[in-house]
Amino acid sequence: MAKHKKSKTKQPRTAGISTLRTAALAVTGIAVGLVGVLLARRRPAGTAEHAAPDLALDKPHPGPNDRAPDAFRPDPTASVPASEREGLRPATGPTPTLVEPRGSIASLTGSANG
Repeated sequence: MAKHKKSKTKQPRTAGISTLRTAALAVTGIAVGLVGVLLARRRPAGTAEHAAPDLALDKPHPGPNDRAPDAFRPDPTASVPASEREGLRPATGPTPTLVEPRGSIASLTGSANG
């Protein structure tokens, strides 16, 4: 019987490259995170919002029997301006669904549409 020679082909060295890629991605991720934290800290403290002292953590929160001040209560008898009537109309169209009706051509995709 003849002896079979084992072919000695070099395997590509990918383990070192993939390790370097993983390390580079990790370092990039950490750097992006640090930049994000530093930019968040540089944001100015003042905002366009106003303070709400009645909702502060040390104040008791309003209960179900508490009412809003008169200036903040809506007037249920007020007439609706013509410019806002369209936005207050009820929706009367068909209800949207996630699934097309059975047999609908619109539910087919790709080459099946011809």
